[in-house]
Amino acid sequence: MMILKIMPIMMIFFLGGLFGWLWAIAINLQEKLPEDLKLKANIFKTFLLIPTIYFVIFFVFLDSIMSGAIENGTGLDPAIFALIVPFHLFAMFCIFYCLYFVSKTFKTVELQRKVTFSEFAGEFFMLLFFPVGIWILQPKINKMVEN
Repeated sequence: MMILKIMPIMMIFFLGGLFGWLWAIAINLQEKLPEDLKLKANIFKTFLLIPTIYFVIFFVFLDSIMSGAIENGTGLDPAIFALIVPFHLFAMFCIFYCLYFVSKTFKTVELQRKVTFSEFAGEFFMLLFFPVGIWILQPKINKMVEN
């Protein structure tokens, strides 16, 4: 059961990198927005903090939850499952909102005007598919920050 000990650590580092990258983009590009187009970063910060805390707690207790289920041979306790599902769904909602916020911030800085979802949907999906999005978006972000 070594994988149950290593996987949570790997996921915390992966999500830490992803969430840190999203934070850096959203907060640093807020400075490049015109005053009349500033977005509400406090909601973004809260919605990024919620899944961060949830996933750290989830991965810390994942080993004990799964070990008990495997050792007993009974599977996952329905009460734990009923507790995890709503929190997990809310954390996913928060992540999607953060992707929405970051992609909207990116496109607003790029165009310097109010944007609609259809204008930044491409950036949203590039952020959703994290590794590919980095290769395409990061050079553009670097140019925005330099100017």
